[in-house]
Amino acid sequence: MKTCITKLNTISLKKERLIIGLMSGTSLDGLDIALCRLKNSGSATQAEIIDFETIPYSLSFKNEIKKICFKQQIDLEKLCLLNDEIGKLHGNLIKQFLISRNIDATTIDLIASHGQTVFHSPKRLRKADDYGNATLQIGDADQIATITGIITLADFRQKNIANGYEGAPLAIYGDYLLFNSNEENRVLLNIGGIANFTLLLKDQSFENVLSTDTGAGNTLMDQYVAQNFENLPYDKNAEIAFKGKADENLLNSLLNHPFFGASLPKTTGPELFNLAYLNQASQNSGSLGLSHHDILATLNRFTACGIASAVKKANCPNESVVYLSGGGAHNPLLTVNLKNLLPNLTFKNLSVLGINPDAKEALLFAILANETIAGNQSVFGKKSLSMGKISLPH
Repeated sequence: MKTCITKLNTISLKKERLIIGLMSGTSLDGLDIALCRLKNSGSATQAEIIDFETIPYSLSFKNEIKKICFKQQIDLEKLCLLNDEIGKLHGNLIKQFLISRNIDATTIDLIASHGQTVFHSPKRLRKADDYGNATLQIGDADQIATITGIITLADFRQKNIANGYEGAPLAIYGDYLLFNSNEENRVLLNIGGIANFTLLLKDQSFENVLSTDTGAGNTLMDQYVAQNFENLPYDKNAEIAFKGKADENLLNSLLNHPFFGASLPKTTGPELFNLAYLNQASQNSGSLGLSHHDILATLNRFTACGIASAVKKANCPNESVVYLSGGGAHNPLLTVNLKNLLPNLTFKNLSVLGINPDAKEALLFAILANETIAGNQSVFGKKSLSMGKISLPH
């Protein structure tokens, strides 16, 4: 124990650290592994992604995870077993990643693991109880630390919950450190399973930065494709949606939910935006006979409308620049829809800022770990940032 604590202190005093950031999102498609070099901390943070890979889950493993994710009633034993199994899998995938690149694990300072979200429950969306905000990510960090021999930080969202927030989106911290600009107003828009953005106005202090979920990102589109198109996990390049036409009745029914009228910031997840939500909207709008192509075109437009509505509600200044990341950044129809709905904004891929848009979320958790271990500045208000539980390898 003392040896590990001494090592942790040594890491905290280094001028730069090698940190592996891990992200497995609501799409359940695999594990993002980003090897990052972090220099300094706080407002002096410099970040570089040295290497990145998304390692897909096997279909059988993905199906096992789906049995416990985003459902109110599950097999509790299965949850316990998969908490352990996901930790083991992630640890072994990291070892595979390092071995394939001839990287000695002893050169890595930290692992920052987001874990697999299995349920997200903000209090706003619950009316029948007196409990507060809650979220749960699994993938035992002790398994990761033991298998890799690397100090691991995980369970980042619980500190945000403990401080009275909804546990998401946590992108606000890394977005502010890396992308705050004195020259332009920026919207850092990440479209994963759920879409979220951080609005960074020029010369803005952190206390006034807005970061919020907007609604469904890729989750409904991906779920619909997986259900109705054999062997297709998602609508690559919007090839299916481009052949359809958005149905206004279904679109209006999808948008008819209190979430879209709620004040910002707000959070959500596949617990709300799922195939049951789509089926109910289809029944309410009399749209049950639509073709698969038209439904996907409508779902694509639905994602864009949720984003555009939140951006407008945030009073985003005209001529701001939207930097796209996440899987949705590769969807050309979604980009077209966004540009049509937000004609006064400029859209760019995050890569123009030197960051791989697919690796951004994994990088952001590496930054959270860096701040927890090495941060000593009050960039984020009165206190330095401290998130994540620490698992020691021995």
